[in-house]
Amino acid sequence: MKPEENPVVVNKGILNFEKGRQKFTISRRLPAPELAFFIRHYWLIHWDLRGLPSHTQEVLQPPCFNLVFEKDNTRIYGTNKGKTSQLLEDKGEVFGVLFRPGGFYPFYRRPASELANRSLPFREVFGRSCLPLEDALFSETDEDAKVRFVDDFFNSERPPADEQIEIVNSVIDYIAGHREINRVEDVGARFGISARTMQRMFSQYVGASPKWVIKRYRLQDAAVSADAEGSPDWSKLAVELGYYDQAHLIKDFKTVVGKSPEEYVRSKQG
Repeated sequence: MKPEENPVVVNKGILNFEKGRQKFTISRRLPAPELAFFIRHYWLIHWDLRGLPSHTQEVLQPPCFNLVFEKDNTRIYGTNKGKTSQLLEDKGEVFGVLFRPGGFYPFYRRPASELANRSLPFREVFGRSCLPLEDALFSETDEDAKVRFVDDFFNSERPPADEQIEIVNSVIDYIAGHREINRVEDVGARFGISARTMQRMFSQYVGASPKWVIKRYRLQDAAVSADAEGSPDWSKLAVELGYYDQAHLIKDFKTVVGKSPEEYVRSKQG
């Protein structure tokens, strides 16, 4: 398996990841090179909690679409603006496809904002049943074979590349990599794009506003700091993340995560 990215970066958004990985295993695989324009990576999760308590895994998703293959419940999920939760119990597995920001648009050809906080059955997008692919994926134990099945499917469906996706990803990569950024206008100035144009572009391709994307990455950064450091200096971290003060960071964190930063730190120890 070729490493996809720095593990810390990859796991951003998986809340209480160290605690969660005691309950499930996760691996990531890169798609075939010709699909990398559309797909960031595949993610495979397995769990076996037979005879053990169930586990609820919470996630702050990135500004990306997911196609999740799950037995009898395969769906396409749009950008989710809140916190998502997945109950893991008994024994199971899923095979996920994480698209690049905007990478699902060429398959969907409708504004991504229509699917914000929503999901669609596989058939509504691809016009065919997902059952043959589900059967192939979940009857196979070899990860390489699973990846080949999904690569083959997307190669059969591959649309023309859309150059706007590269622009969207350049903007989002800049936001993700510059944690002090907190103004859409500052991002637009860097790329020579007006705030209004960026707003339209993100609505079409991402399904969330540029302001939301900025805030989502800052909250992921805050959770990563809490996971790594326990109780960081929240006042200092707020400044590093472009917040006016600690109170604004705490308010945003609690609104989305459902706990204050300190409550989140304590929950990791429970």
